[in-house]
Amino acid sequence: MFDRLIPTTLVGSYPQPDWLVDKSILMGNVPPRVRMKDVWRPPEDLLEQAQDDATLVALHDQERAGIDIVSDGEIRRESYFNRFATALDGVDIDNPGTVLGRTGNPTLVPRVVGPIRRTRPIQVRDVEHLRAHTDKPIKITMPGAFTMAKMALDEHYNDQEALIMAYADALNAEARELKAAGADVIQIDEPHMQAHPEQAGRFGIAAIDRALDGIEGPTIVHLCFGYAYVVKDKPSGYSFLPELDRCSATAISIEAAQPNLDPSILAKLFCSA
Repeated sequence: MFDRLIPTTLVGSYPQPDWLVDKSILMGNVPPRVRMKDVWRPPEDLLEQAQDDATLVALHDQERAGIDIVSDGEIRRESYFNRFATALDGVDIDNPGTVLGRTGNPTLVPRVVGPIRRTRPIQVRDVEHLRAHTDKPIKITMPGAFTMAKMALDEHYNDQEALIMAYADALNAEARELKAAGADVIQIDEPHMQAHPEQAGRFGIAAIDRALDGIEGPTIVHLCFGYAYVVKDKPSGYSFLPELDRCSATAISIEAAQPNLDPSILAKLFCSA
C-alpha cells in the first residue's frame, strides 16, 4: 500500500474555509462536545454539498503537497469529537449534561440515558466521497471509546467499564463498514488517555482492542495534549504511552511539535513490559 518507509499523513483536522464555518463562533467556545449547528454558514439544505466541496479543497491541497495517506480533513465536524459521539443512540444531546473537561473547566457533553448503540452509518458516506475522488490511500478518524466515555455524563450504566465498552462496540461496527467503503487506514483519537492515565490503565487497552477487533490493515491510535488554542501550557512528556505497546493498533500517533517534545520518547513504546 505504501511505497516509502515513513509515509506522511494529516493527524487530524484541516482548516475549514471561512465560507463554510463562522470561526468567530467556533473559536469563541470550548471545542463543542454537543452540536453547534449555528457555526455553519450554508443553509441546511445546502450544507452537505458545501461540506463535500470543502472536503475536496482539503483533499486537493494534500495531493498537491505530496501527502501519502490523505484524509477528509474532518471538514464536516464541529470538533473531532461530536460528529460521531452525538450520532449514537442512547444519548441526549438536546438536554446536555456538564462534566469537567481535561483543562478542568465545565463542559457541556451528551447525557447517556440509555444503551449506547450505533443504529446507522455515521461516517461511511464521508469515506465513499473521499474514495470516489482519489486513488491515494485514505484515512478516516473517529473519537476513541475511552475519550467518548470521559466526555459524557453517564445516567444509565453507572459503570465506567460498561460505558467504555459500549462505545467500543459502536466504534467497531462503524470501523467494519468504513473498511468496506474503502478506508485504507482507521485512526482512533484518544486524548483523554493522556489526561486520565490511571483509568486508561484499567480500561484503555481493552477498549482499543474491542474497537479494532477484526479490522484488517493499518490502524492508528492518536494521543495529544489538546487544542493549541485551548491548552497553552503543555507537559513535557506523556503520562500514558508505553502502555500502548500492548494494544492491537499497528501504529501510535503523538503530538510532539507544538510542545517541543524530544522524539526519543517514542523509545518508551518499545520498552514496555
